[in-house]
Amino acid sequence: MTKQTYTPPKHIVSAATIVMNENREILLIKGPRRGWEMPGGQVEEGESLTDAAIRETKEESGIEVEIVGFCGVFQNVKRSICNTLFLAKPVGGEPTTSPESLEVGFFTIDEALKMVTHSNFRERIEHCLNEGQHPFYVEF
Repeated sequence: MTKQTYTPPKHIVSAATIVMNENREILLIKGPRRGWEMPGGQVEEGESLTDAAIRETKEESGIEVEIVGFCGVFQNVKRSICNTLFLAKPVGGEPTTSPESLEVGFFTIDEALKMVTHSNFRERIEHCLNEGQHPFYVEF
């Protein structure tokens, strides 16, 4: 009998948050590669989507959040990536940079949408802010 080797799945699942404070400002981080974006990252094995979104937001921004709603999914079919998106509110912490964030801050919706320029990240924020369309599924 031949010994089979484990091949990890090629799919990536990520979780990101659109964090809005009481002044209707959005939390953004400035990453070293993609510029301004919402905090988020890869879901680890054995971790729930919401736990990953909360953990990634804290790691990248210093802000502790509470998930207030599920927004939807953006699926990059060619790259086998599913990005899940959640609305969240800040419940603690202070804006703090990390190896994944050169700058961190809260910005008005208009400012934030102008600052986010990478790929379809602005579209993701716009979809999340339009709660009448939740949940959404965008395939590209």
